[in-house]
Amino acid sequence: MSELKYTVADFKSDQEVKWCPGCGDYAVLSAIQKAMPQIAANADVDHSRFAVVSGIGCSSRFPYYVSTYGFTASTAVPMPSLRVSRRPIPI
Repeated sequence: MSELKYTVADFKSDQEVKWCPGCGDYAVLSAIQKAMPQIAANADVDHSRFAVVSGIGCSSRFPYYVSTYGFTASTAVPMPSLRVSRRPIPI
């Protein structure tokens, strides 16, 4: 197992989560935030290389709640947008 360079707190934003009580999006958000440090360690990827892409609806607020790059795309656009976002960005 790789040493964890990041913690769950590194992937939580300072935004107040505004979903309805009992919404399943809370569980998804929590699971993603818990998995990201392990993904970063296993892939040896820096926190700054993560991006969250969302579609429409309540889950479209997802990028606001995760401390990564992110954007909201319209219907049927998130997957093609994700493919484009995988392109290397010169730093």
